[in-house]
Amino acid sequence: MKRFSMLDELTFQNVSERSLSLQEVQDRIMQFMSQDPKALYHFVIGTDSQVHRGYTKFVTGIIIHRLGKGAWACYSQVAIPRELTSIKEKLVLETTLSQRVAGFFAEGPLTQMEELLLPHVYQGAMLYSYIDIDAGTEPVVNQTSLYVQEMVDRVEAMGMYSPRVKPYSYGASAYANRFTKQGMRQVM
Repeated sequence: MKRFSMLDELTFQNVSERSLSLQEVQDRIMQFMSQDPKALYHFVIGTDSQVHRGYTKFVTGIIIHRLGKGAWACYSQVAIPRELTSIKEKLVLETTLSQRVAGFFAEGPLTQMEELLLPHVYQGAMLYSYIDIDAGTEPVVNQTSLYVQEMVDRVEAMGMYSPRVKPYSYGASAYANRFTKQGMRQVM
């Protein structure tokens, strides 16, 4: 079972590839975007978690969405060897994992993505960058609503990403979520 690790130890996968480094993820994103540099893109990073017997599994998804024209996505999974019961602790760790991955892209790759689109801005090319937070603002429905503003403030402090929460945070609440349900042995 893979343990909670440092950023450079993360590997990503999707339905067709396994063991992608962050550099390889960046390469795949650039290849995908170069196929249509006149398009509108959403670059999304989001993390979700699920408590399993004896550990808590965290899945971080990276998505480059060419609006109306498809997407390329991958995910990484790590486990903390205990069952986290605090909603706040889970939400803080989810947001932290997303921020760590987002930090890699903020240190150069995000600029390269923007530069690829820059010559085509007048034809509609644009890149929006998001960190999706798996939390909602409706107190009756979401126990996470107490901590939303704190997580939003953390993401906004990064400067290069806009935070999104439920129901708009599909990177965390839909894409990453579907991989958290499986046990670690089932997906490795």
